[in-house]
Amino acid sequence: MKLREPMPELVGATEWLNGQVTKDELIGEKPTLFHFWSISCHLCKEAMPQVNQFRDEFKDKLNVVAVHMPRSENDLDIEEIKKVASEHAITQPIFVDSELKFADALENQYVPAYYVFDKEGKLRHYQAGGGGMKMLEKRVNRVLNEVEKA
Repeated sequence: MKLREPMPELVGATEWLNGQVTKDELIGEKPTLFHFWSISCHLCKEAMPQVNQFRDEFKDKLNVVAVHMPRSENDLDIEEIKKVASEHAITQPIFVDSELKFADALENQYVPAYYVFDKEGKLRHYQAGGGGMKMLEKRVNRVLNEVEKA
């Protein structure tokens, strides 16, 4: 997916945890951060406190949606997904992408991965891997600052 392309529809979830959201609900008022993670991904779990901090610190300014992307058959156990989500305080909506439909729509192959869309629903930043939380924070802040100036 290229920068400035529109957010795809949030279709193909095998299940939603912590509530469900639609593209229409996410676009218009505030930017959105999608974070891809997997229960078998150590780096995802290490990054979760920082993702949760974004969620809490910017709760009035930023939509945060978790996307659980399986990396193996073992990652398809919904009870295990619920357990790990609870252990890591993932309270934001979780799109369970067991058939990789949303990952395919974003052309994403990695966990952890982060997609930042502006309030119009255009992709503004993408990154994958365990490092770079400072860069993600800068990009999120840049998109949030545009909203405040608008």
